[in-house]
Amino acid sequence: MIAQLRTLLQESGQVYWTLLKIMVPALIIVKILESLGATQWLGHVLAPVMGALGLPEGFSVVWAATLLTNIYTGMAVFIDIADQPLTVAQVSVLGALMVVGHSLPIEGAVAKKAGVPWWLTLVLRIGGGLLLGWLMHRLYQQGDWLQQANHLAWQPERTSPGLVAWAWLQIRTLAVIYFIILALMALLVVLRYLGIERLMHAILAPPLRLIGIGRDASNTTIIGLTLGLSFGAGLLIRDAQSGRLSARDAYLTLCLLGLCHSLIEDTLLVMLLGAHLSAVLWGRLLFSLVLMGILARLPRLPDLPKNDNFESD
Repeated sequence: MIAQLRTLLQESGQVYWTLLKIMVPALIIVKILESLGATQWLGHVLAPVMGALGLPEGFSVVWAATLLTNIYTGMAVFIDIADQPLTVAQVSVLGALMVVGHSLPIEGAVAKKAGVPWWLTLVLRIGGGLLLGWLMHRLYQQGDWLQQANHLAWQPERTSPGLVAWAWLQIRTLAVIYFIILALMALLVVLRYLGIERLMHAILAPPLRLIGIGRDASNTTIIGLTLGLSFGAGLLIRDAQSGRLSARDAYLTLCLLGLCHSLIEDTLLVMLLGAHLSAVLWGRLLFSLVLMGILARLPRLPDLPKNDNFESD
């Protein structure tokens, strides 16, 4: 029992350290970019495509803030500028953009560590977000669905913009991440002991096979889909480095999680803004599975790592 606990603490520490080395520099870079006005610049770049999605150009800054930071920041920006009436359909399209494309500097760095190149992360998450948003816009427009006025269910708390407050928030967040990783890995041990892990593999094997992912990636996929890309990727990096997961499975799993992860938290957050489940959950899930099915059937996956095990630091 003591030996198992020691192993659990050691493995969770390794996963946490791997993520920490990626996330801390990324957080600092994002803060610097924000201070230099990168959000406003990116908003100007994205503004011309908003019209094609049925959204006012001014709302491009909401997605820009979300891309560079996270959904919470995007929500705060949305509240600041939401002085013009939007329909539920419009907020659902914006929500689809936000759940697919967010936290790119951090989550892209994590995906890069697991073998997915930066350019593919940007194409999948920005291009994928735009495509999903356009499809949902056309669907709502053609069906005349969700055209009623949107009403906010909640407004985020205002936080201090100071550097000290920001640093303290990041420290607390990073500390919480360790305990989440520890709890996840302990849960996997319990599931393995109870035989539930084998059942989960059997249930997930058919849909994963359709998109070209082996059953060995089941645990990582479940964690990433429900809790988030960073947690799933942390475990995936560990499994790939230990040889338990092939480079192809790790690569495809990260591509799937890039499009579709944190289905619980992210979905609930954008629903608080008024987004509809048809876009931010069901549409996102179906879109991700179809796109991954196409990607998995390409004759050669773009920039797939040649080694089965990724290099460890």
